[in-house]
Amino acid sequence: MTARNDLRTVTLNDGNSLPRLGFGVFQIPAADAEQAVATALAAGYRHIDTAAIYGNEREVGAAVRSSGVPREEISVVTKVWNADQGYDTALAAFDKSMARLGLDYLDLYLIHWPLPASGKFVDTFRALAHLRDQGRIRSIGVSNFAPEHLQTLIDGTGIVPVVNQVELHPRFSQAELREVHARLGIATEAWAPLGQGALLENPTVTEVAQRCGRTSAQVLIRWHLQLGNIVIPKSVSPERIVSNFDVFDFELGNAEMAAISSLDDGTRLGPDPRTFDYTGR
Repeated sequence: MTARNDLRTVTLNDGNSLPRLGFGVFQIPAADAEQAVATALAAGYRHIDTAAIYGNEREVGAAVRSSGVPREEISVVTKVWNADQGYDTALAAFDKSMARLGLDYLDLYLIHWPLPASGKFVDTFRALAHLRDQGRIRSIGVSNFAPEHLQTLIDGTGIVPVVNQVELHPRFSQAELREVHARLGIATEAWAPLGQGALLENPTVTEVAQRCGRTSAQVLIRWHLQLGNIVIPKSVSPERIVSNFDVFDFELGNAEMAAISSLDDGTRLGPDPRTFDYTGR
C-alpha cells in the first residue's frame, strides 16, 4: 500500500492515517509547551509532534490528556534520540518517553537522525517494529534520512517507514528526496516549514500573501499542503497558532505555487544527515 493524500489527511503505507497539518514543539520551552499545545488542540490541530531531546514530552502529554479531545482523535508523535540508538537502548528510551507523556500508546515513533557512522539505525528500527507489533505504537518512521539510508533500512528490516520527516521549505524543497518517497510509498513531512521564520519577510512570499489576502505563514503552509507534504509549524503565540491552522479555505494557483517554488536555492538550515553524528543531550 502506498501513501495516499488529501488536503487534511494522509493515509500511510501501513493503513493508518495522519493529519497533514500538525503542531510542532521544537524549541518551545517546557514552561510554555503545555499551554501552546492546549491552544493548538483547541484551534483544531489533531497532530502533535515532539521528541525526547526537546525536553517537553511531559508537558505535551499533559495537554493531550487534559484537552477534552478524545485520545483516539489525536496523533501524538515523538522520536528516539541519537544517544539511545540500538535495539535494547531504543526499547528503554521508548519506555521513558511514554512515562513522560503519560499515554497508553503512541501514534507514531521516529528515529530522529540516521547517524550512519554508528551503524545502529537498522537495529533501532527493529526495536520500533517490535513495539509496533506489541501494539504500543501504531506506526513507525524516520526523520532526516537520505535516500541511501532509507534503502539500507528497508533492505535490513523489510519494512518501509511510513514517514520521513526532513528539513523542507521553499529554499530547500527536497524534490529528489520527495520523488524517492513517492516511489517507495513514504509520506514526506517537513520540519522548519517556514524556513525557521526567515521566509516570512521574503518579497516573493509577501507578494503572494498580499495577493491572497493571507499571512506569509499561511501561504507557506498552504504551499506545503498543495505539494502533498505533512507540515508541522510551531509557535507560542496563540494568535499565530490559530492563524496557521486557518489554511483550508483558499488555494494557491499554479503561478503562485511556482513563484514560491522558485525560491529553492539549496539553502539548508540544519545539519546534513549524511555527516551529522551528535549524540549529546
